[in-house]
This record gives sequence, C-alpha cells and structure tokens, in this order.
Amino acid sequence: MEKLFKLKKHGTKVSTEIIAGLTTFFAMAYILFVNPAMLSQTGIPYGAVFLATIFASAAGTLVMALFANVPYAQAPGMGLNAFFTYTVCFALKFSWQEALAMVFICGIVNILITVTRVRKSIIKAIPESLNNAIGGGIGIFIAYIGIKNAGLLSFTADPGTYSLFDSGTVVANSSIVPALATFNALPVIFAVISLVIMVVLVVKKVPGAIFISIIVSTIIGIALKIVDVSQVGIASNVGSSFKELGTTFGAAFGAEGMGSLFSKASRIPLVLMTIFAFSLSDIFDTIGTFIGTGRRSGIFSEEDQKLLESSSGFKSKMDRALFADSIATSIGALFGTSNTTTYVESAAGIGAGGRTGLTSLVTTIMFLLSIFLAPVIGIVPAQATAPALILVGVMMLASFAKISWTELEEAVPAFFAGIFMAFCYSISYGIAAGFIFFCIIKCLTGKAKEIHPIVWVSTGLFILNFVLLALI
Repeated sequence: MEKLFKLKKHGTKVSTEIIAGLTTFFAMAYILFVNPAMLSQTGIPYGAVFLATIFASAAGTLVMALFANVPYAQAPGMGLNAFFTYTVCFALKFSWQEALAMVFICGIVNILITVTRVRKSIIKAIPESLNNAIGGGIGIFIAYIGIKNAGLLSFTADPGTYSLFDSGTVVANSSIVPALATFNALPVIFAVISLVIMVVLVVKKVPGAIFISIIVSTIIGIALKIVDVSQVGIASNVGSSFKELGTTFGAAFGAEGMGSLFSKASRIPLVLMTIFAFSLSDIFDTIGTFIGTGRRSGIFSEEDQKLLESSSGFKSKMDRALFADSIATSIGALFGTSNTTTYVESAAGIGAGGRTGLTSLVTTIMFLLSIFLAPVIGIVPAQATAPALILVGVMMLASFAKISWTELEEAVPAFFAGIFMAFCYSISYGIAAGFIFFCIIKCLTGKAKEIHPIVWVSTGLFILNFVLLALI
C-alpha cells in the first residue's frame, strides 16, 4: 500500500483512507438508485442502468485511484442525467441510443482537450479571486445539497406556476418559495439529531467522526423505524439485470445509436449543439470540483500546481486526475449511462481525511459490492449522510476569506461565481456567472487587457451555450 499510494508522504494511513473511502461512497450511494429511476424513463431498462451506473462509477474511480492517486470518486452526474432525459430524449426527441452516442462523443472531446492541454490551460487562466470564489461556492453548494437531502427545507409553488411531466417530475418557476421544514415530522427531527451527532464528533476531533456518525445515525434511524430494514437480505435479480445490460452495452455504436445520429443532414447542427452543451457542463463541473476541493485540502499541492503549469504529459497529479475524469464519460456511455463526472461529494471523504488513491480504491470496491449488496446499502438514510456534506461545506467556506469583499471589482464576480453554484445547482453555471461578470467589470474599468484570452473564449462559449439551450 505504501509503495503504491505513498501514504506517509501524504500524511495519512490505511485506516484513515478506508474510512474516507466508505464515507465518500455512502455520501454518493444515492446515485445507484436515482440514476436508474431517471434514465429508465427514456426506455433504457432499469436493471441495465443500475449495472451501467455501477460499472461506469467503478471504472472511473479506479482510474482515479491507480493512475492519478487522488481521493476522488466518479459517477453519472446529477443534472447531466436530467439533461439527457428531459431535454435530449423528451424535448428534442432523440432516442436513448442516440443520446448515448452523443455522450460517447462528448467523452472523446473531453479526452482530446485533456491530452492537448486545453483543460490545463483553462485552469491556469482562471484568476486567483475566482479560484477562491469557486472553492467557497462549492462549499455553499455542498452544504445546500446536504440541507436539502436532510429534508430540512420545504418549497411552496403557487397554482399555475409549475409544470407536471408524465414522469411525475414537477418544474416550478421562480415564484417557488423555500422555507425551513416544520419540526413536527420524525424524519426532520431525525435529521437534526444526526447533524448534532456529527457536529459533536467533528468538533471533538474524534477519529473517523464523519463515518462513525453515519453508522450511529443509521442505527438510530432503524430504532426509530425511519429506516425500512424489511428489504435487507432480499436478493436482487442480478441475472435479469445482466441480461438487460446486454441491450445497452455498445448500443451507442449500433444502427439506432451512432448509425442513426448522423443519418439526417438537417439534424446535424442540433446534434452538434447538444454535444457541445453536454461537454461544456462536464468540463467545468470537473474543473470546479478539483479547484474547490483539491487546493483547499492540499491534495493538489503548490508543487503539483507548478508542475501542472510547466510540465508536459501526465507528470502532475492534476494532469492525471483530469485524464481519469475525461475517459470516464466514454466508458459510461459504452455501458449505457449518461455523462460520468467527478463527484463533488468526494469532499465528504476528503473531509474525513482521505488524501490518496486508496480512498478511491475503497469506494471502487464498494461500488462493485453494490451489485449484490444494494438492499443493505440502500438502508443508509439521506439524513445520516447529509450532515457530512453540510460540515464539509462549512470547512470549505474558508476560501471566501481570501477575497477582498470591500473591492467591488473583485467581489461582484466572486459573489456570482460562488452563489450561483448553489442557487442554480450547477458548478459550471456558477463558473459561467463568475466569468461573465469578471469580463464585464474589467471592461467597465478599462482593464480588458488583464482578461486572459482563454477566459474570453470560455465566457463566449458559456454565453453561446445559454443561447443554444434557450433555442433548443
């Protein structure tokens, strides 16, 4: 282990890495059930998506572990799977096979821009103030995910202000009002108990505090009968799931996938616009996650960052991590799922002390075990894992301290970069808002020459993406 992961060099040990890997897994295990429920609406068999989610997550996370040696996990991205389902398949009327073909192409695009150093150049071009804003913004984003997952919020939408899809999904406009949940329901009270337990253990610096809290809270949930243990031990129909996987594996390359995608010349512009929308969100989601969590925790050290800027090939950890992320999307499309990306929930494992690829290796093993242990894993309630995201978010807010909030020239772009991540539920949209206002303010103050060409290009692409999304 020491030779492979260099634990001493990174100031960690095997037990810490194992606990961190388990913490990351349970923080993101919901994707095993949410992703199949969403993508199966397009006609992809549920069992096939379940296995595709596992294999894509395990493959991408394993590359992170063994090639990049960083504690990041990968899985089909939330938001991107919604875009796949509701926009690409439902609104634009592409078949799920064609959508998988576009995801595969998106993965190839990601590989090319990583190998040709485009991604690296984007990271180097981001101003320091926006780097700090991205770090703090991801903290708000993670904490918001935790608060929402814990059930501590309720949302009210007035009649006539929302749309109801056949799938049961409700989309409301900006009249929706968030509020604190009423503390008269046992699940909400349980969420508060879980949060208090974790805060106490973390503040007291108990070793493995986050993971211990998840286990203790799950036991309490079982005692309170909030957690349904009746499904434990019920064997999932693995055999039928593997048969269904046969219909999705390689479907992106079949006659109904890649063969159909470019068959009509009139549709090619729409296909290219959709691939572009997939790629832009995927690229900046990952960049934001690495900047926000890696630099703050020291996973990407100052030495590694200098190596990123001066070296060629894959000599820095960031280079290798970017490459690991870039190949995961194509792997996912091959199995039958939407874009695979680096999960912001990896911050939970990092907060638990994870610093090397051993954390990712443990998460990989847990993903593979999920094929047979899904009923057991499914009993860990969201209220038990949500506090980990809230506390890690609190820790990451320290990045905001480095921003000169009294200088509006710096504060305005930082504000939009940080706040939009949570409010738009998208890392890439937060970065887009920060870039756009950064360019506006620099132009207004006569400092347009200070804007890096890559920031100009990225800002233009973001604006183009918003226009295309409005049109399609």
